[in-house]
Amino acid sequence: MTSTIDPSTIGKPTKQAKASPRRHVRSLTGFTPEKDASGKEKWPIGDEKVWKEGIPGLTQDTPEITKSVVHHVHTSLARQAYNLDNLGAYQAAALSVRDNLLVNWNDTQLQYSRKTPKRAYYLSLEFLMGRTLDNALLNLGLKDKYQDGITKLGFNLEDLIDQERDAGLGNGGLGRLAACYLDSSASQELPVWGYGLRYKYGIFQQHIGPDGSQLEAPDPWLEHDNPWELARTDVTYQIRFYGHSERFEGNKGIWSGGQEVLAIAYDVPIPGYETKTTNNLRLWESRPKRGFDLQSFNAGDYERAVEASNSAEAITSVLYPNDHTTFGKELRLKQQYFWTAASLADIIRRFKNTDKPLTEFPEYVSIQLNDTHPTLAIPELMRILVDEEDVPWDQAWQITTNTFFYTNHTVLPEALEKWPIPLLENLLPRHLQIIYDINLEFLQAVDKKFPGDKEKLARMSLIEEGFPKNLRMANLACIGSRKVNGVAELHSELVRETIMKDFVDFYGVSKFSNVTNGITPRRWLDQCNPGLSNLISETLKIPKAVFLKDLYKLEGLLEFVDNPAFQKKWAAVKQSNKERLAKHVEATLGLKINTRAMFDVQIKRLHEYKRQTLNIMGVIHRYLTLKDLSPAERKKVNPKVVFFAGKAAPGYYIAKLTIRLIVNVARVINNDPDTKDILSLYFLPDYSVSLAEVLIPASDISQHISTAGTEASGTSNMKFCLNGGLLVGTVDGANIEIAEEVGESNVFFFGHLTPAVEDLRYQHMYHPVPIEQKCPPLARVLNEVSSGRFGDGGVYEPLLNTIRQHDYYLLTEDFDSYIRALELVDEAYQDRTEWIKKSIRTTAKMGKFSSDRAIQDYAQEYWNIESTKVE
Repeated sequence: MTSTIDPSTIGKPTKQAKASPRRHVRSLTGFTPEKDASGKEKWPIGDEKVWKEGIPGLTQDTPEITKSVVHHVHTSLARQAYNLDNLGAYQAAALSVRDNLLVNWNDTQLQYSRKTPKRAYYLSLEFLMGRTLDNALLNLGLKDKYQDGITKLGFNLEDLIDQERDAGLGNGGLGRLAACYLDSSASQELPVWGYGLRYKYGIFQQHIGPDGSQLEAPDPWLEHDNPWELARTDVTYQIRFYGHSERFEGNKGIWSGGQEVLAIAYDVPIPGYETKTTNNLRLWESRPKRGFDLQSFNAGDYERAVEASNSAEAITSVLYPNDHTTFGKELRLKQQYFWTAASLADIIRRFKNTDKPLTEFPEYVSIQLNDTHPTLAIPELMRILVDEEDVPWDQAWQITTNTFFYTNHTVLPEALEKWPIPLLENLLPRHLQIIYDINLEFLQAVDKKFPGDKEKLARMSLIEEGFPKNLRMANLACIGSRKVNGVAELHSELVRETIMKDFVDFYGVSKFSNVTNGITPRRWLDQCNPGLSNLISETLKIPKAVFLKDLYKLEGLLEFVDNPAFQKKWAAVKQSNKERLAKHVEATLGLKINTRAMFDVQIKRLHEYKRQTLNIMGVIHRYLTLKDLSPAERKKVNPKVVFFAGKAAPGYYIAKLTIRLIVNVARVINNDPDTKDILSLYFLPDYSVSLAEVLIPASDISQHISTAGTEASGTSNMKFCLNGGLLVGTVDGANIEIAEEVGESNVFFFGHLTPAVEDLRYQHMYHPVPIEQKCPPLARVLNEVSSGRFGDGGVYEPLLNTIRQHDYYLLTEDFDSYIRALELVDEAYQDRTEWIKKSIRTTAKMGKFSSDRAIQDYAQEYWNIESTKVE
């Protein structure tokens, strides 16, 4: 594993294997144009003048825009003005905007092909893109002109934007981070492509049942044609599953038989802001190699006739199929291999078009693994290099380990991905052989450095012993990558000190680093909060483009913190955003909201470590406290509206119980005449990027309250603070770095610190103290839930017992501190002028948390890629 590439092979073509059926049908991008004797590029075909005259340009003025939209109404949709509704108008407008994106997309790909810069590829199982129309118009700088053109055609642009469904390509922070990085890569003119899966149904649509339970329904986000994608039916790869593998000398093998599935490419243009650069997100759809079985159909066996088709198409049907069953586990592993194999085949095909030898692959390609989901790309690249390209094993490993980079997103042991060896042996027999070969050589190197340390060998092995044995994906990602990073300073430190400590001992600390996450200010300030963006531009007397591409410019707001006129304008923007949220809730749920109250928001994927349970217990405590007050005392209380939103995984019973409790507590509180004017609670179903864009600008405070040491980073905390919401949280993840930037006087911290967590868990396990003694206020809350005050108390006992018995996430330890923090929030909110000052200071100091900064960290310190300006 420590061998290096033979210098004599550098610059020389490696021996090429015979054409593989996996190879691309034809090349779309990545060509090397021919040149004449003078060195000028030859025009590839036909009359150059005719071709160039036919190339479309950008649609940039209102008459051209209206003409383009009408053209698509008549030709793309085959409709007339008299039968055009908002959905049809949205589709026509979107196709018109896409035309502009494609002009820039083609120029960008041509520039990359001519200059052959080193490229980076971002592999993520999720890309939570949100709506595209508004974002594309803002990045193109055409929103005002399209608004004018759409108005002239008799429609309202905002109504058309509301017609767009959020793309069902992600679930939470992992996918939203990937989307922000694509936006920043294009805006920073970096040659970066994303690769993911084109899920037919995405995660799921969340509904709330009569008893308050989460109900899941398919999310048919592709019900109508998606105008933002381009089907590339000629970009096709054959992906194999099952079969058998024969081994030969030199670690080579031949994998044959089994099932073959086609990967079909769909491209989504990703526009940069204030630049022509338009990068690409390539999504793969699974289709059968041989579809409908006509012989079986004619024989009357209708199920068999469509069996192969259904089996293949299931691979890209749903994001995160429930893996509590054997079938679900196999389907999830199929997804991961299908996506990584197709993506690698595509990347290698594009690299080969440069006519460079494979020994130079890492000099032109960097691949970022977003969490462990794409880790199978490591043995897949080894398989391609060794089996298909005849690269010697040691040389192939050197190429591989210089190509991949791994981002870790969790230090929770239960969240680190593992796959049963019997499943791998059945589904991917050749890859299991390669993994065993990698593991053998790696453990030999570990044993040489730490002789006789069997426990260290056992911990570092790719294979976890047991019944059955498991493949540790994080270990494979670590040893197969050039660098490993966490996503916040504390998280990266914990990665080095806990789950990767043995690997730090082996490799040294230089392999393990940090890139604190970031968010794109284009979507999370300008798009979601145009009032605030306009106010900042007006106050700083600079165009939006200046601070939206250099977020540190917001520090200029600090000069206006004590300006009463500016404070008044700032408060007016916040109030307007509250009223917008209230209108949304009334329109969707039929509920009225007090917009003069404090808005307290927690929007996250439901998980025990994120502690939505702590929040709802705090709400119940507040309610019980209010009930104990006299009517006169209640009049002095600061009114508060609490919002929750987020989805629980379908198989996550405790998380789903938490949603049920929140909904049923809301039904009681919101209908109690004693308290409903000073405390109300809402669970907003079917959380999405679009819903977040309404919730975040309206918040006064947001809660980021994970048990210390469990949240890798968080990015919603950054979004809230960028929009002037104050943070209530634990000393965890990026909360720490936000406090360092904005000042701890503008943050409400509570709870135990990370070093104390393990000792407290030990005490709970071996020296438990009754909850009535340890935390009487929380004991009262739990007893009220058990008593049935908020519905059938017996239903919630499994949830309550996670607190009463083991309390792994330390609610009993942090509850008193949490309640005190919320009291400090109430006290601070009474002084509205000082509160507005805190809000302004918070926004002003959020420059560090732009994803532009984060993507440049990756580009310079990891991938070694440079900006490539599109002429």
